[in-house]
Amino acid sequence: MGYDARFRVWRGDTEGGELQDFTVEVNEGEVVLDIVHRLQATQAPDLAVRWNCKAGKCGSCSAEVNGRPRLLCMTRMSTFDTDEVITVTPLRTFPVIRDLVTDVSLNYRKAREIPSFTPPDDLKPGEYRMQQRDVERSQEFRKCIECFLCQNTCHVVRDHEENKEAFAGPRYLMRIAELEMHPLDVADRRDMAQDEFGLGYCNITKCCTEVCPEHIKITDNALIPMKERVADRKYDPIVWLGNKLFRR
Repeated sequence: MGYDARFRVWRGDTEGGELQDFTVEVNEGEVVLDIVHRLQATQAPDLAVRWNCKAGKCGSCSAEVNGRPRLLCMTRMSTFDTDEVITVTPLRTFPVIRDLVTDVSLNYRKAREIPSFTPPDDLKPGEYRMQQRDVERSQEFRKCIECFLCQNTCHVVRDHEENKEAFAGPRYLMRIAELEMHPLDVADRRDMAQDEFGLGYCNITKCCTEVCPEHIKITDNALIPMKERVADRKYDPIVWLGNKLFRR
């Protein structure tokens, strides 16, 4: 059975904006993205929203619904009370381009800064061999759809604009951890993670894990193990002594 829902949608651009109130028809089985599309078709044809697959696999329709980072296409209207006012706003951490569309190019710049997979020089393509347990260890991380909800909710950059250049964020620290765990990757990314990508800024509050639509355990399986590797390198007295002797 359908009903009329009350929506508050942020409208504006780089110069500023405000929340506008709408009443929109809702039908059984619909998601928030359906309602945004109906809003475009019936009341606000110039409303800007980014989307693509409508199946929770492209990560394009990231926004905040009632203050929580979500994928619009995976947020069912049935999770809200029929008399509830639903507020839809753009991702808070990134600059607004227009309405619900934000500039997430910072994430792509961070991605380009990470050195790619580095196999041994004497190992040719087709000769890679790995144990299944090594494959499974990092396979979880490759489920990432780069919706950037984890980047958006991380308070290190959400609440501190000045940290954006020095902190890669959970998505790309997870990428560094994935490469560091790879048995065929010979690059040592521990110092890089700490000194160039700001691993030390992360205080493992698990907010990134909580909003991940792919249910990747970012904190427990990537960030904490990476912190342990860095701590072993920098603070383990035996490793420290070995590094001193080796350098001599």
